[in-house]
Parts: sequence; structure tokens; C-alpha cells
Amino acid sequence: MKPLKEKIEFQRDGLTIRGHVWGQQEGRQHAVILSHGFLANEKMCFRYAELLAGLGYLAVTYDFCGGGIRCRSDGRTQDMTVLTEKADLLAVLEGVRERFLPLSVSLLGCSQGGFVSGLAAADPGAGEIRSLMLFYPAICIPDDSRSGKMMFYRFDPENIPDLLGKLPMKLGGDYARTVIGMDPYEEMQGYKGPVLLLQGTEDKIVNLRYGRALKEIYPDCRYEELEGAGHMFRGRDDDRACGILREFAEKIIQNS
Repeated sequence: MKPLKEKIEFQRDGLTIRGHVWGQQEGRQHAVILSHGFLANEKMCFRYAELLAGLGYLAVTYDFCGGGIRCRSDGRTQDMTVLTEKADLLAVLEGVRERFLPLSVSLLGCSQGGFVSGLAAADPGAGEIRSLMLFYPAICIPDDSRSGKMMFYRFDPENIPDLLGKLPMKLGGDYARTVIGMDPYEEMQGYKGPVLLLQGTEDKIVNLRYGRALKEIYPDCRYEELEGAGHMFRGRDDDRACGILREFAEKIIQNS
């Protein structure tokens, strides 16, 4: 039997963040907020949300403001940055705590959503985060901005234009400016709770060295390399990831 899925909305600086809540909404439960990657939307996390709701979590998926071509939340793609997405996540976090009074809140993020989740978890304003689940987190973004090569976009890092490009998505210069001086390891190392970190060995977007370096900043980290997996787990690789996620998430509840 599939868990209940209902629409939900949150607010951030006059923008509406739209998403879904999965699982029973009655009674206090452990909650998890799932954040999607660049160019994607909340559907990227639906399978993981359904799995976690089946374990007894209250799971929340949502679209970042301007986070992708098919995102339903307000906001323009050219205004989106890693830091606006962090603000979105913190707004969702606050809303989940106010509405559902959860026993605890965990964060799960994929790709850029993983980077954003790591930044949010380390922010003192986030409060206590029970656990952090990062799937191929894109902590390469600051290095990419310094190189002038960010996904499909090319620019002079010494003279960042106001518009990086229009295809496949209009992207503003602040996307690069806001991270060009950032050390992601320094920004994320404040989180001390349990971490699950999954990285594919054949990821062509986030080099394996980033995951291997990131695991060293976390004192309680389960790090798994999925042999042969690329960026965005698919098919058998996603089945393997779901199995590991299930084990980790069940343990979090048991130890709470």
C-alpha cells in the first residue's frame, strides 16, 4: 500500500514553495525533507520519499524557487543560487516544525540539493538535524565557478556576466558569484550528526574525489561508493542506493 501524498506549500520572502507531504500526518513522527538537484524538480526524490514514508517517516518533497525548468514553486531560474536554495530549505524546515511538531527532522539531498542540505545542516539557525543523507552531493560547484565551467555554461570567472546562459535554463551570474569564494568543506563541517554519503564511481559531474574528501569532515559518516554508478542513480544502481538508504533510515529511528 502506497503512503498518502498530499500537496503542501511554504513561504519564503514572498515566494510560494510548492511540494508534497508523504505519510500519515496525525501524531508526532520523525520527519525528513528531501531536496532535488539542478535542473530537476521534486519528482527526483519521489521514490526515496515513498520509501521513507513506508518506514514511518513523514517525508516532504518540494520544488526549489527557480530551481528547474519544470519547478512549480515561484521564482525565476536566473535568480536561483545555492544560497537561495538554502533559504528555501530553511523555510521548509521551519514550516515542517511548526505544522507537524516532529520528533526529529532529517535532511536528504541529491546533487545540488545534497550540497544545499549539507550547508543547511551546518547552519546554526537550522536547529538540531537528526541525520543527513547525501546522494552524490555537488560540492564541486564552487570549483566549477572558479574554472568558469559550470555544467552547460562557460564564462570568464574574472568577469562574470549577469547572464551565464539561456539553455537549457536561463541562469544568472549570481549563481557563480555567490559560490566563487566558498570552501564547501569549511561551510559544511559544522554538522556532527549521522551522515549517509553515497557516491557513484563513474560520476562524470561530481568527481569521486569530492565524496572521498567530504566524508573526512564528518565524525559519524557511512560512506558508500556504488561501483559503476554515474550521476543520478538509475535502475540497479538506484535499487542498491534504496537498500542502503533503508538500512540507514531504519537505524536512525531505532536509535532515536
